[in-house]
Amino acid sequence: MTADTITAADIRINARWLIPIEPAATVLDNQAVIIQGNRIAAVIPQAQANREFRTRETVDLPHHVVMPGLINMHGHAAMTLFRGMADDLPLMTWLNDHIWPAEGRHISQQFIADGTQLAMAEMLRTGTTTFSDMYFFPEIAAQVACDAGMRAQICFPLLDFPTIWGSGPEEYLSKGAAFIDTWKNDGYIMPAIGPHAPYTVSDGPMAEAVRLSEATGARIQIHLHETAFEVEEATEKQGRRPTARLAELGMLRPETQCVHMTQIDDSDIRLLQQSGAQVIHCPESNLKLASGLCPVQKLLDSGVNVAIGTDGAASNNDLDLFGELRTAAMVAKVVAGDAAAVSAHRALAMATINGARALGRDHELGSLVSGKLADLIAIDLSDPFLQPVYDPASHLVYSNHGRSVSHSWINGVPQVQDGRLTRIDVADLMLRVDDWAGRIRRQAD
Repeated sequence: MTADTITAADIRINARWLIPIEPAATVLDNQAVIIQGNRIAAVIPQAQANREFRTRETVDLPHHVVMPGLINMHGHAAMTLFRGMADDLPLMTWLNDHIWPAEGRHISQQFIADGTQLAMAEMLRTGTTTFSDMYFFPEIAAQVACDAGMRAQICFPLLDFPTIWGSGPEEYLSKGAAFIDTWKNDGYIMPAIGPHAPYTVSDGPMAEAVRLSEATGARIQIHLHETAFEVEEATEKQGRRPTARLAELGMLRPETQCVHMTQIDDSDIRLLQQSGAQVIHCPESNLKLASGLCPVQKLLDSGVNVAIGTDGAASNNDLDLFGELRTAAMVAKVVAGDAAAVSAHRALAMATINGARALGRDHELGSLVSGKLADLIAIDLSDPFLQPVYDPASHLVYSNHGRSVSHSWINGVPQVQDGRLTRIDVADLMLRVDDWAGRIRRQAD
């Protein structure tokens, strides 16, 4: 072979195992991922890579699984600064008596910047390369994520009542439209609309959110059917379930991401099927707040796309999506009464290609395929608690935790190398976190 038949590229990653996600349920041995710029140029056997490519950098990972970066489809990143503050309480008590008062005392632009960076540090270290955030000062969260080179869907808040970010629906929507316009063409940030929930947003603002989505293409993310009380109250006061109300308003559509969905029946599933709306499953938050159990396997069998999220660290209490996958798979089996429900490969798909599909980005994200963006991670399986390895996919869901993530790339740029963050100054961040913890403790006393 002559030199001019060899292709030059930027990075070659040699993996002991590779889980591409597409094709589904596939584990490949001794593969090489070739990265050129911010894209995957090839996924091929290492022997073939030796013949066809010459790269300026080679990363050898002889005990690792390489796979697409994880997509955490729901959270409230800055609330990581409230981690563990009000545990073991039901949802409405947790919100009304603890979280909302704490937000009133502490939320500021600096709180959002520092809390979001803390969340990103945890997510990057545990394998997440794209996250969805719904919280105040979305312009700050977007800038922090962009500066760090982390991909994010950032949803601006929409509620009927005033908060620190706006006086009411009209201001939220006005500022939100400007936010979408600012970030609509960014490579990292996906601006989106975040009506909080059916019980906090009335019909008028909901309809305006739909119109804004239709005009801009922005996704909508909403907490929906999170508790039995929410559904019962809506049925009693409005004469229909929240999903039926949203369907009448035109909000159930492929661009809409319905978060939680623990209290659903066949009529809700039919509306999801007919509309193409997405479901975002947050099992650990739902368990901790005793909100209920989402029938994930039934949704998947019905053709509904189900992605996964951690929710915020104030209600989880961590942002390790691998841990969330294990919980999701275990709980799904109990709910379905079937040990084969939500297999390891299906769980991994929920955290990768299904999340990309919910974002409308499955043509670019969610699997290791030539031409897609180079967002990928490596997980070290050499530790004793992960030995022996018979099925790497099973290990990632049932035996692994996110701290085994050793490497991460977003857009072909290293974010984690040998377990260390490359673009976040952890020591400086911890000083700021300690300062916030002191302030929160003092005002809670």
